[in-house]
Amino acid sequence: MFGIGMPELLLIVAIALIVLGPKKLPDLAKSLGRAMREFKKATNEFKESIQIDEDLSDVKKAFDDLGSDIKDSVSLPKETAEFKRPAESESAEDQTDQEKETTGADDSTDNVKQAFEELKDSDRASSEKEKESSADTEEKHKGSEKDAG
Repeated sequence: MFGIGMPELLLIVAIALIVLGPKKLPDLAKSLGRAMREFKKATNEFKESIQIDEDLSDVKKAFDDLGSDIKDSVSLPKETAEFKRPAESESAEDQTDQEKETTGADDSTDNVKQAFEELKDSDRASSEKEKESSADTEEKHKGSEKDAG
């Protein structure tokens, strides 16, 4: 304790006993005990507050890392191993086609447009077939009326 051995401590107690007297020595020891207790309590509170600050900084760092990971995963990189930018020697049409392929939004939009065009074509083809079949039935109907008349 503070580099004080037993002989030094006995010497201090003896001097205190002589100076203060036997009546005040217990009160002095009691007040020193209280002061040491308060000092330890303040030191422990300070340590706890530092520990809480460290824990909060760790949590904050974890949330910051998580936020940056989420931003990285959400944002699409401009160049990846799968999708590289076209070389300058390619034609402008090839570049626009490849750019459309690399972006998911353009790709899905193109897929929807292509499906819509296919649907229009199939509707046109079915309506033409219906017209042809109705024209054939009308011709057959007219032909059968002529035969009957």
